[in-house]
Amino acid sequence: TTAAPRPWRLFGAMCLLRLPRITQPLQKEEEEMAALMEQIELEKSQYSDHEIRKLEEEEQLRRRKESTYDDDDDEAPGKTVIMAQDLEEKWEQKLQGFKAAPRITDADKNNNRTSLNRRLDSNLMLLVKQKIDNQELWLLPQAEWQPGETLRSTAERAMATVLGDHIQAKILGNAPYGIYKYKFPRAIRTENNVGAKVFFFKAFLQSSDLSQAELKEDYLWVTKDELGGYLKSEYLKKVNRFLLD
Repeated sequence: TTAAPRPWRLFGAMCLLRLPRITQPLQKEEEEMAALMEQIELEKSQYSDHEIRKLEEEEQLRRRKESTYDDDDDEAPGKTVIMAQDLEEKWEQKLQGFKAAPRITDADKNNNRTSLNRRLDSNLMLLVKQKIDNQELWLLPQAEWQPGETLRSTAERAMATVLGDHIQAKILGNAPYGIYKYKFPRAIRTENNVGAKVFFFKAFLQSSDLSQAELKEDYLWVTKDELGGYLKSEYLKKVNRFLLD
């Protein structure tokens, strides 16, 4: 028996996200609240083990200076004693030698949107340029469903087609997060070929090294607020419904 005709062509698309690597800068109100909570925590906190040790050592030194300290309590001769104050000085030296990595990277300065090392405090989404009919459009990686596949496996295949099999990603669930439906131009539309339905799945990138990726398409890593410069308006509306920044 022949299969029933399908008026809609089915596609699976993968929304692949690189999660933020650093926190976003605090707003003024957030900084004030953080300072207040830190002060409250300090006032209500108890001494840590290190602080208790430091107080005990200071008391021992005070008693020694007053000649009331019992020499029998001293450590064994020849044994090196590391005081709490020594530890603090060592930590302070290590802190002074620490230099935080910049929030603004070279990729940000050069507006290199093919790099993952940009907009470190935001989600980045993978876009690829694909040929649809006679147009080249920026889209989420997508592939047409094949008999025997699940829609999720179709979306996985679309991602692997762009990035190869070396990339590790965590797929979120088996159900699509959204759907985009469009009709073909009337010139090519038939009763058995009305249009296409694209089912969106979501995944988190777990590997930041794309040196092994077999990039076969033009691609970009963009933030949510940059999508408007690449995606068509109706397509963008469907993506924004399930995309959180």
